Amino acid sequence: MPLINLIIILVVVGLILWLVNNYIPMDRKIKSILNVVVVIVVVLWLLSVFGVIGSISGIRVGR
Repeated sequence: MPLINLIIILVVVGLILWLVNNYIPMDRKIKSILNVVVVIVVVLWLLSVFGVIGSISGIRVGR
């Protein structure tokens, strides 16, 4: 994946998260949980893109 695509995706995800945080009224705890989940997902995706971890499709949650 070209670097410019990665940058565009990260900017779009950040913009969407900023819009949700500023314009959708919700409890502060829910916003912080949402932010943590988005950051974890983005970090896992970046690690997968750069080949640090294997394919995310191989990760199983639960049994």
